[in-house]
Amino acid sequence: MRASAIYRSDLLRDKVVVITGGGSGIGQAIALECARLGARVAIGGRSPEKLAATRALVEADGGAVFTHAVDIRDTESIDAFAAAVTAGVGPVDVLVNNAGGQFMSHAIDIRPKGWKAVVDTNLNGTWFVTQAFGRQMIARRSGRVINIVANMWRGFPGMAHTGAARAAVVNLTQTLALEWAKHGILVNAVAPGIIESSGLDNYGPEMKAMVQAEMPKHVPLKRLGTVDDVAFAVVYLASPAGDFVTGETVCVDGGQKLWGMAFPP
Repeated sequence: MRASAIYRSDLLRDKVVVITGGGSGIGQAIALECARLGARVAIGGRSPEKLAATRALVEADGGAVFTHAVDIRDTESIDAFAAAVTAGVGPVDVLVNNAGGQFMSHAIDIRPKGWKAVVDTNLNGTWFVTQAFGRQMIARRSGRVINIVANMWRGFPGMAHTGAARAAVVNLTQTLALEWAKHGILVNAVAPGIIESSGLDNYGPEMKAMVQAEMPKHVPLKRLGTVDDVAFAVVYLASPAGDFVTGETVCVDGGQKLWGMAFPP
């Protein structure tokens, strides 16, 4: 197995790490990094083809990953996913809520169906998955939850629906950190800025080109983030290095939240 560029190769040895949205982009990078560090990795997502692609990458890297399709908007699908992961890999140690989705639109133009779809995925889905695996963690009196959110601290023009949902997840992160501390469970979030990933392809070639050319101007470090930047932050929170960190949101954005906006009005 190829060693991580940052961490020692056995850092997450035998830990069961579950990642939603693990078929591409940031989720895929997290799966690769955790497998390199000795974790038993399980990924879920709606596309079996994308999950298989991640599995092939992990196996080519010398690791292994368990895959199972899941729709995080459907509690029955989540329960089936949790049961399959437990049977196939073991009780979860670290849950990474990475799955999500959104589309660009002026707030006034978002239709009720679109609003509900984004909130149902990014907020409700995060909670339903956390609740399903949280029951295991509470019973074992141990575990970590890491929620992938967004850089919405100064408003999120063009994505009001996901900004609202991700802000709610940050508050949920803080609430669960307090409620579940007595069970030995740490709950944190990671907020990526503008990341150079396959997710940019969802917005079309023109928008992708604009983001690549213009968005670095709104980042103090003058570059877009990488999927590995995010994966390394997740591993920090999943590892013993994060043993005394809970209720926090780690911003991986090159200082953007202090200065530039995600998508200027």
